[in-house]
Amino acid sequence: MLRVCVYCGSNSGSRPIYAEVARDLADTLVRHELELVYGGADKGIMGVLANAVLERGGVVHGVIPKMLCDKELAHQNLTKLHVVASMHERKMLMAALSDGFIAMPGGYGTLEEIVEIITWGQLRFHDKPCGLLNIDGYFDHLLAYFDNAVTEGFLRPENRRMLMCEKTAAALIRKFEKYTAPRVEKWTS
Repeated sequence: MLRVCVYCGSNSGSRPIYAEVARDLADTLVRHELELVYGGADKGIMGVLANAVLERGGVVHGVIPKMLCDKELAHQNLTKLHVVASMHERKMLMAALSDGFIAMPGGYGTLEEIVEIITWGQLRFHDKPCGLLNIDGYFDHLLAYFDNAVTEGFLRPENRRMLMCEKTAAALIRKFEKYTAPRVEKWTS
């Protein structure tokens, strides 16, 4: 594994712990010699994470649509800033650049990105690890939703296990290093 994509908020959230965990994730990535791929903004948790990786001597790849770049949201001091035409291109390039995917707390965009990339894994478009950094139970309700989808027959248990979840970055990266994608056939009912 060379690069990890992190989906996270362009807002800071309501509690300092989100920034603290972003800095801890930066420490973990740099210690494991993993490059960061992220949404390219200099605001919110995105900015905290990118700055922390750079301060620790790590490599950061930002991917941002031109529309957001024009609004002066792009981080100008990254190792590499990729400016793309659309959000769809952003997600495709982030996926192509990355060997694993982590979601930190965020809003609609973060949720949409991690759900899409885990769906791509379920469909075997990739076999890369996907996980949630579950800070103070932030994702507990989402995990309950996925567990209910298994109970109700909409999600296979093997596919549910594809989305890993840990409270610390170090534990999540350890799981990523051991990850093997399941080979599950599509239900035919």
